[in-house]
Amino acid sequence: MRISVSSDMDEPVARFLLAELRGRGHEVVTHGALSPGDDPQWAVCSEAAAREVASGTSDQAVVCCWTGTGASIAANKVPGVRAALCADSYTADGARRWNDANVLALSLRLTSEPLLKEILDAWFAAEASEDADDRANVDRVGRLDGGRTAP
Repeated sequence: MRISVSSDMDEPVARFLLAELRGRGHEVVTHGALSPGDDPQWAVCSEAAAREVASGTSDQAVVCCWTGTGASIAANKVPGVRAALCADSYTADGARRWNDANVLALSLRLTSEPLLKEILDAWFAAEASEDADDRANVDRVGRLDGGRTAP
């Protein structure tokens, strides 16, 4: 899977995230502070990663900033993106299962390496629900983007 990763700071947990994703066999594309020469502002790099998901050049993205809030807000402004700020594995599972989230937002401040592994395990193990109510909600969110639905 090709995953775009952005971070506004070059923090140890962000570097661990890159290593963990690569170790799981994913192709990783970096943005922001993780890519020398890129603009590290959270709104800029989160948008860049989210646009790759919306365009289909990346399958998913992980966006990071100090709290994760700004990164998730910026990513969610891109039509077709459903970013979820996840602080634990249960939230990550639910975000993928019930919300068909395609962008994971993380806090650089709150996410430890062991917790990151648990979140990624849950994120990648979960599949989007086929339940009619769940699909109807995801479709409604897509209509909020002006009729576009996520890839």
